[in-house]
Amino acid sequence: MSTPMGFGRMHRKEDARFIRGRGGYVDDVNLPGMLYGAILRSPHAHARIVTIDTSAALAHPKVKAVITGETLAGLNLAWMPTLSADTQAVLATDKVRFQGQEVAFVVAEDRYSARDALELIDVEYDALDAVIDARKSLDPDAPLIRDDHEGRADNKIFDWEAGDKATTDAVFAQAEVAVTQDMLYPRVHPAPLETCGAVADFDKVTGKLTVWCPTQAPHAHRTLYALVAGLPEHKIRVISPDIGGGFGNKVGIYPGYVCAIVGSIVTGKPVKWMEDRSENLMSTSFARDYHMRGEVAATRDGKIQAIRVKVLADHGAFNGTAQPTKFPAGFFHVFTGSYDLQAAHCEVTGVYTNKAPGGVAYACSFRITEAVYLVERMIDVLAMELGADPAELRMKNLLRSEQFPYTSPTGWEYDSGDYQKTLQLAMDMAGYDALRREQAEKRERGELMGIGISFFTEAVGAGPRKHMDILGLGMADGAELRVHPTGKAVLRVSCQSQGQGHETTFAQIVAAELGISPDDVDVVHGDTDQTPFGLGTYGSRSTPVSGAAAAMVSRKVRERARQVAAAMLEASPEDLEWAVNESGGAWTVAGTGAGKTIQEIALAAHSSLELPDGVEGHLDATCVYNPPNLTYPFGAYICVVDVDPGTGQVKVRRFIAVDDCGVRINPMIVEGQVHGGLADGVGMALMQLMAFDEDGNHLGASFMDYLLPTAMECPSWELGETVTPSPHHPIGAKGVGESATVGSPPAVVNAVLDALRPFGVRHADMPLTPAGVWRAMQGNPIRTDLAIS
Repeated sequence: MSTPMGFGRMHRKEDARFIRGRGGYVDDVNLPGMLYGAILRSPHAHARIVTIDTSAALAHPKVKAVITGETLAGLNLAWMPTLSADTQAVLATDKVRFQGQEVAFVVAEDRYSARDALELIDVEYDALDAVIDARKSLDPDAPLIRDDHEGRADNKIFDWEAGDKATTDAVFAQAEVAVTQDMLYPRVHPAPLETCGAVADFDKVTGKLTVWCPTQAPHAHRTLYALVAGLPEHKIRVISPDIGGGFGNKVGIYPGYVCAIVGSIVTGKPVKWMEDRSENLMSTSFARDYHMRGEVAATRDGKIQAIRVKVLADHGAFNGTAQPTKFPAGFFHVFTGSYDLQAAHCEVTGVYTNKAPGGVAYACSFRITEAVYLVERMIDVLAMELGADPAELRMKNLLRSEQFPYTSPTGWEYDSGDYQKTLQLAMDMAGYDALRREQAEKRERGELMGIGISFFTEAVGAGPRKHMDILGLGMADGAELRVHPTGKAVLRVSCQSQGQGHETTFAQIVAAELGISPDDVDVVHGDTDQTPFGLGTYGSRSTPVSGAAAAMVSRKVRERARQVAAAMLEASPEDLEWAVNESGGAWTVAGTGAGKTIQEIALAAHSSLELPDGVEGHLDATCVYNPPNLTYPFGAYICVVDVDPGTGQVKVRRFIAVDDCGVRINPMIVEGQVHGGLADGVGMALMQLMAFDEDGNHLGASFMDYLLPTAMECPSWELGETVTPSPHHPIGAKGVGESATVGSPPAVVNAVLDALRPFGVRHADMPLTPAGVWRAMQGNPIRTDLAIS
């Protein structure tokens, strides 16, 4: 037997295929007789459809079908539910509501003919005024975007609030100091390496539909396909193979998926649809686009007392956010962050605009990224007002370890933490005092150096299901574990990896629980016919929920192994002790040394061994894990930047990231996740922006216009860790996949604005491009000037 391993560094099992180019992606799926689909998209952001003439396209010798909204309406498929219980047009019928919206779907013999045939479709549009500014969408005379909703009179989606308004207002009325700042977290895009696509194969003989698509939530997709297409759910199989990055972009169902399914049903052939990069950037789920006004009340000596927030959330033309039903604004009301407050109150208004549907949880847990950015910027604004050191101000107001479990003013119960220890470690690693001295010396020479700090608390692992669901589907995850007669194990999980290393991490969990090698554990995911039901991977749910399910199902198998071992040893189960040593895991008779390893027990469980009444053979079990609470990872980040005073160019010189994600299963994977998130944060802070002109034309439909960070823009990350186990998680893990994306943007922005203090700049909105920084230095910072009353 190979050497048993548990938690610790080991190379990812997935890398054997990935680094050799042997991964299997949706575009690698090629079936006999397969046809190809292409989507005609609207050039307008807002326009009525007068006519659609498809005759020339249908006359193309290689075109097999042209599907329009009218075609789908006849099948009752013109509209589909979104994950926020809104509706979204599959193909536009009445009008288009954003540039790039799907209008028609061509099915042809090859990819090129399908694309060519799009040019043959003649659509007559009656252009309408577009609403791009979320603030203007609420004007009484603004064009109505969702006139498909009977009785709708405006573009408002929801009004939502959390916290105690009366108490918060009373604290502000008595505050010695109060600061206010408007800010925008601009619209950004996950931009995964692999774009979205689908291969649909409907078998008319069996009535079975198989769909390959790069979804982060295969089981949720299957259920929604059943609801939309009217097919029996047990006749639908969704396969999500290797995914080239998800970041929330691949949670929802896109019209192209439904069109591929309909194309297969209509033609009787498999149909593949793959979008190009411009389509992905223009029409798939965006993130952020939050216009925020923050207010902080404090004493003169820097004790923060209350936070008050108003938000205008731009959700695009359809509300496609993947939020739990009870939380239309996501988990934004964790905006109190990591600080000890008397009171807090927030109001969020969601609106429609003529942009692609937004609100995806892009590498964050349901809007916590925006919340952390807001509060961390407000702490620096307060520090500037008081003339206080940003690190000292945070240290003074952070929650203390003895306060956990801590219930926030908006009702969230943080599980555990030692915040001061984490911040102090980051400051020690950075050499904080020496950095401040260096900064002072450089300022005397006219050099611009900035030091930015952020401290964040995340809320991840969406559940329990009594509080959290999507379209009525509760957020609990399943796991199935089977140990074969030779002691090799197969774990089946409902979550879906997009590069996080699930096949390694979950194998390590099972290995640690059963005392076997991770190499002897195969992890199966991404196939609804082969895995238990669950709501997928997003919001850092993998380890907090599916990882917990893996641990719990392993313990069930271990307990069953105790019963079998007792029969083998002719002992009482109560007399057996579990032990893991160099030989692996074994049940032994207390005080005798006699025992049986998991491998020996597995073979006996499948043999003719006579077992006690009520004890089944085989070593397998199932589990549905319903988390009792979220988990709350946290971290302290320090960023050091240099700014060129002549050009506004920002160079990130150092970045120190200390994360506490509870127990670390594989530190190497954790570090890789943090590296990726930090790069994300640098990109959002300094270069990423989904921009539109006043007519709704999308200005970032290629990587020439929508910039992503490279190794040239990123420093060598300096990582540290503290470990505060979650008290309610089976292995004490909290999750880390999105933490760095949450904590890094405010650290970078705070650093840049700290460098610009000699110019009196209090705030400038992301992205802090060289032009934006230069303008701020000239006294014209980019501002949102929100009209939020």
